[in-house]
Amino acid sequence: MKPQICTHCKEPIVCGAEDIQNCDCQKLELRPETIAFLGTTFHKCLCNNCLKKFDEMIAFSLVNDFPKRRSEMIEGVHYYIENEYFVFTEQYHLMKGQCCQNGCRHCVYGFKNQFL
Repeated sequence: MKPQICTHCKEPIVCGAEDIQNCDCQKLELRPETIAFLGTTFHKCLCNNCLKKFDEMIAFSLVNDFPKRRSEMIEGVHYYIENEYFVFTEQYHLMKGQCCQNGCRHCVYGFKNQFL
């Protein structure tokens, strides 16, 4: 197994992709929807903490609709305010359903990290 970094949080991990059955990520049970989502991203190897976080965000999105209007957005869930600007969260980006490929700060699709 070779050392790498998580393509989401940048923490060092030991990736076992060449022996996937013995990789640390195989110890997690992820929702089928999470596995399908990960197949749409630019991520290579993810740490178990990020995998768990993605699974929790998917669980939230399964029971909550994507906010179509500003009035439907929840501060702290879909956005936060920084220097008087709205900043969309990871949850918002995931619920949006696709990557805009603009290298967003809280991108869950791994676009800005695709060349790591």
